[in-house]
Amino acid sequence: MKELTKAEEQVMQILWKTGASFVKDILTEMPEPKPAYNTVSTIVRILQKKEFVGHEAFGRSHQYYPLVSKEDYRHELVKSVIQRFYDDDYKKFATFFLDSGLSEKNLAIVKRAIEGRLRDKRNRQQTLF
Repeated sequence: MKELTKAEEQVMQILWKTGASFVKDILTEMPEPKPAYNTVSTIVRILQKKEFVGHEAFGRSHQYYPLVSKEDYRHELVKSVIQRFYDDDYKKFATFFLDSGLSEKNLAIVKRAIEGRLRDKRNRQQTLF
């Protein structure tokens, strides 16, 4: 999966939030200073070429919708960061994440989430056998 530029990601964030939208609707959701209509239209067409966005034609206008979910993009992006910056070593990534200044409360939340995932994984394996 290709990575998005900052502008492309901004448009995708709007489409993930709003669902199917016309360029004018995307523009309405953008913060000030708003880019030109043609700029947003160009970004959407680039997103189509990258296969992140599909469209439905309504006469001469097009309604655009996401083809890639936010969760799928986030997963691929984090995986790519781990490969590029942490030598595909999840322990290095986890160490960085844990050393990034998380509060004790947030560390406890992360710990419970990990323990829950491990428990779920064990339960799924047990039901297979």
